[in-house]
Amino acid sequence: MTLDEKLAQVVGLWVGAGSDGEVVAPLQDAMLDDQPSFTQFARHGLGHLTRVFGTRPVEPEAGRRALRESQRWLVENTRLGIPAIAHEECLTGLAAWRATTFPTPLAWGAAFDPALVEQMGAAIGSSMAALGVHQGLAPVLDVVRDPRWGRVEECIGEDPYLVGTVGTAYVRGLQSAGVHATLKHFVGYSASQAGRNLAPVHAGPREVADVLLPPFEMALRDGDARSVMHSYSEIDGVPVAADPELLTELLREQWGFDGTVVADYFGVAFLHLLHGVAADLGEAAEQALAAGIDVELPTGNAYLTPLRERVEDGRTPIELVDRAVLRILRQKEELGLLDEDFSADLDGAVDLDPTAHRELARRLAERSLVLLSNDGTLPLVAPGRVAVVGPNADRSPALFGCYSFVNHVIPQHPGTEPGIEAPSVLDALRSEFPSVTYAAGCAVDDDDRSGIADAVARAEDADLAVVVVGDQSGLFGRGTVGEGCDRDDLELPGVQRELVEAVLATGTPVVLVLLTGRPYVLDWALERCSAVVQGFFPGEEGAAALADVLTGRVNPSGRLPVSLPRSAGSQPSSYLHARLAGPSETSNLDPTPVLPFGHGLSYTTFTHSALTPATTEVATSEAIELTVRVRNTGTRAGSDVVQLYARDVAASVTRPVAQLMGYCRVDLEPGEEVTVHFAVPTTRLAFSDRRMCRVVEPGAVELWVGPSCAERETEARVELVGGVHEVRPDDDRWVRTEVTRS
Repeated sequence: MTLDEKLAQVVGLWVGAGSDGEVVAPLQDAMLDDQPSFTQFARHGLGHLTRVFGTRPVEPEAGRRALRESQRWLVENTRLGIPAIAHEECLTGLAAWRATTFPTPLAWGAAFDPALVEQMGAAIGSSMAALGVHQGLAPVLDVVRDPRWGRVEECIGEDPYLVGTVGTAYVRGLQSAGVHATLKHFVGYSASQAGRNLAPVHAGPREVADVLLPPFEMALRDGDARSVMHSYSEIDGVPVAADPELLTELLREQWGFDGTVVADYFGVAFLHLLHGVAADLGEAAEQALAAGIDVELPTGNAYLTPLRERVEDGRTPIELVDRAVLRILRQKEELGLLDEDFSADLDGAVDLDPTAHRELARRLAERSLVLLSNDGTLPLVAPGRVAVVGPNADRSPALFGCYSFVNHVIPQHPGTEPGIEAPSVLDALRSEFPSVTYAAGCAVDDDDRSGIADAVARAEDADLAVVVVGDQSGLFGRGTVGEGCDRDDLELPGVQRELVEAVLATGTPVVLVLLTGRPYVLDWALERCSAVVQGFFPGEEGAAALADVLTGRVNPSGRLPVSLPRSAGSQPSSYLHARLAGPSETSNLDPTPVLPFGHGLSYTTFTHSALTPATTEVATSEAIELTVRVRNTGTRAGSDVVQLYARDVAASVTRPVAQLMGYCRVDLEPGEEVTVHFAVPTTRLAFSDRRMCRVVEPGAVELWVGPSCAERETEARVELVGGVHEVRPDDDRWVRTEVTRS
């Protein structure tokens, strides 16, 4: 291969991005100036085709034909005839016009249902494969550390094990369809200073090792994810994109990863432009290659001309380029691209939003909705006159996250239909109840109060008010949540709280529905509303799922994957805190969340009893075996999320006051009782000791099962015995569960 042919394989091409002014990546407008034509850019070959379907509205059939023609051109008109890898965003479904839009990852976490997420991943992968797409830029495995950060909606939750199990399930599903998953953002992105996008990260090495890295290790070692995307972060002054300790020593040498590392968009150039650790783009390219970034995306700002000049004058070793090229060619071989000539005609039409995918989206939405509080008003039975109020009541975009096509691309193309059917909450409730009135009351995020009086009047004339508030997801300041849409407070945006309080003042019972991408401060609402339901952008079937929950056709079973904060001033915070980070006589401030991680109510009741270890002494290298009895003590069938927590009583470094060990979803009929068996590898209690070695230490461990991390409904205690166990790569990381029915 010539140098030009090698460099062509380590870059992508983003055809048409930015030509209409749409900006969907940081500094995109500045970085994509004077893009050449496809044939000029790809005359020596091409590594990646960037977002053929996800840049602008493209009819699926037209896009599929265009992609195939581009691939055929590469085969027939370049000397080596190597096709490109086509990649797309796929965080809430394939980000393409007319494709099913599923709930956001925060909703996946709320569902506590990895098996269902795996089915979703397989469905997404099947749509991508049908179009000729090879790689998906998902899942996001960042652990939530600060709810002010705009990208919380893209994350699964604040617990590494929940993130790891659910994220790995997504990887397995997507890759079962032959599409390579891309883990992002490796690593530290969610721990940015003050919750600001791309801000520096000051996490210590132990927090990185014990909280931020485990989900990536699980998805790589246990899910065999084939690609990783670096994060934009700099950790203690070192940008991840230029850090060989993370991208080579840890990822490849310790974890054995043999896939490709791709750049987050423009991340290589940012080493020069934003981080200031490279004097120019050529030096940025060498640092990134040396660290272990194989492919520059979305295009070749640094890996083409700037890198060529350094290689040609001997400043950058050609071996760094060769290493990346070989990895990319191996990936293309895995995908079958090296033997594909794209000469065959395309067969049949492609339906990107089939009934089966919509049904799957609805099941996941139903399982993700969290009932935060309820005085008995829900479920609704013949509620009489219903006033539906709020800025998110009659807006379908309120159901979607920022990486949905509806919110990511459609706003840049006014007048373009969404391409999918997505009834609003108002639509869904009008189909349920004979007497429904509506008033928006206010917008999501401005200070216009002129509509509140109309909303109050509707509520005064009603027997019940359903108030639907929350976020509008968007990009770079075009929303209240999403990439580049961070907050410096955690009150509901705009004047939405004033709207809710004005409706409450009427005396009409209020059911508050939240459609958000982050948790907000809601203590005031929980105290005064008849019921509060939390939805984390539940997708195109979200309104129907919400109607099912409000009417009782579906018994709510979602659980909070993030704590409900008390204030913005208490952030960053996590339920995984040491004792001194909780309430204490040494401070007048109480950081206790309004509602804890794992909380979620039902229309029935469950009891957990008789948590019993198989033995009270367990070797530090073995597994803790326990059983617990779970009973539906109510009058409705329901689904319980059985949550097992632990606390290491005394260790060589401080440990959290509570840590999720494992969980299990159990469907129970009224009066039914089951036994849930947990087999917990002691590695679930592992941590980095004072030498920064990952170990399991001997000593006492408290275990409990309860309705959240904060409530010990049934408890047990075991003693880990023997020497300190240093965790090995082949040690089990997964908790096994089994349900025995009487």
